[in-house]
Amino acid sequence: MKADLKGKKVLVIGSGLSGVGSVRLLNQVGAKPVVLEENTKVTEEDIRNKLHEEDRDSTKIIVGTISDEELSDIVLTVPSPAVPLDSPTVMRIKEKNIPIWSEIELAYSFSKGKFVAITGTNGKTTTTTLVGDIMKAHFGKVYVVGNIGVSFAESALEMTDDTVTVGEISSFQLEAVDNFHANVSAILNVTPDHLNRHHTMECYAAMKENVTHNETKEDTCVLNYDNEYTRDFGSRCPAKVVFFSTKEKLTDGFYLEGEDIMMSNAGNPMKIMNIHDMNLVGMCNVENVMAAIAVSLAMGVPLSEILEVIRGFKAVEHRIEFVATKGGVDYYNDSKGTNPDAAIQGIKAMSKPTILIGGGYDKGNEYDEWIENFGDTVKLLVLIGQTREKIAECAEKHGFTNYVFKDTYEEALTFCTESAQPGDAVLLSPACASWDMFPNYETRGKRFKEYVNKLAD
Repeated sequence: MKADLKGKKVLVIGSGLSGVGSVRLLNQVGAKPVVLEENTKVTEEDIRNKLHEEDRDSTKIIVGTISDEELSDIVLTVPSPAVPLDSPTVMRIKEKNIPIWSEIELAYSFSKGKFVAITGTNGKTTTTTLVGDIMKAHFGKVYVVGNIGVSFAESALEMTDDTVTVGEISSFQLEAVDNFHANVSAILNVTPDHLNRHHTMECYAAMKENVTHNETKEDTCVLNYDNEYTRDFGSRCPAKVVFFSTKEKLTDGFYLEGEDIMMSNAGNPMKIMNIHDMNLVGMCNVENVMAAIAVSLAMGVPLSEILEVIRGFKAVEHRIEFVATKGGVDYYNDSKGTNPDAAIQGIKAMSKPTILIGGGYDKGNEYDEWIENFGDTVKLLVLIGQTREKIAECAEKHGFTNYVFKDTYEEALTFCTESAQPGDAVLLSPACASWDMFPNYETRGKRFKEYVNKLAD
């Protein structure tokens, strides 16, 4: 049911992709958006230039702090995913009993059609992109939105009863949902991440579980049986549960038998496909493919169509992405490996002696398990960024001493090239966010690719 916001002031906190999309939707429905940008390094003109041209004159912009007087007219607040709900500004808003919606909630309130919501610590982008491609091959109009870099709010009013929307949904976006309801959801895994924001694993897991908010047994939730958190959630999930596993033979669900993906119903297994029939590498991508199959079947797509799309699907940019072979050395861009668990999958995908670039912004993670997975694969660790000393200390604890510090990204890349021998691999898989050196992991990955592609063959 659409919210009635016509003529009402709505506060949008943050002027990034989500904020700009929210402003576009609010103006379209006749609301009066007010943008609050707390970063005082940017100007009102900078923010206005980010907005769509048709929104620039109708949107009030505040840089810095919003006054109590200005808050008194606000009927709804839409914080950017990057704004913690326990920040001083949001706490002031809560004290005034002003409702708080995420962009996902705002967009959902004005959208139509069926909705697929995919979350998890790792694998979201690959699985969402793959599911999106499968949906596009079967249905008419399909929107792929959310944490994947496309504002849900910007497209919400275009959606009809016949459209399908596939959303990559982060824990940040799930903190403030109310009416949000997915027809099919998936929680791919829950491992330590963003603890500087959510503080405890219990709180972080609870935010992921919010993807099933308002689901019933008429809906479906796809869960990872191999992950302790998602397996446990299966018994409490309000939707019909479909499990997938790469480690256990399941009576019902999807599992890996040797190199074959199997589907079992009431103990009757059927081979779906061989993992070598897909272009993706690594066990993490076997999990992503299983999840995509389960989601797509729940959406009513025939298996034959699903498999046809999977066979032609290429790796998502920045996720264990092969860049080039230069001087006999293979270069892989896994910049999206922004936490230890994701970066473990990058290491597991390597089949050659590997020089690994690690380090970056500290999200409060621990690196023990990541380093334990170096095994015989990682021959040299090149550390950069805010976490380099923390990672080095952890590496020493686990007996790994072949690491070096580099002050800049360019120094690290040059050192890797000079140190690599023919037959080696160089892997950018930092196990950390990029925010201490780059605006996002995409920029970090693109810089890596630009450097590699300029190397002599």
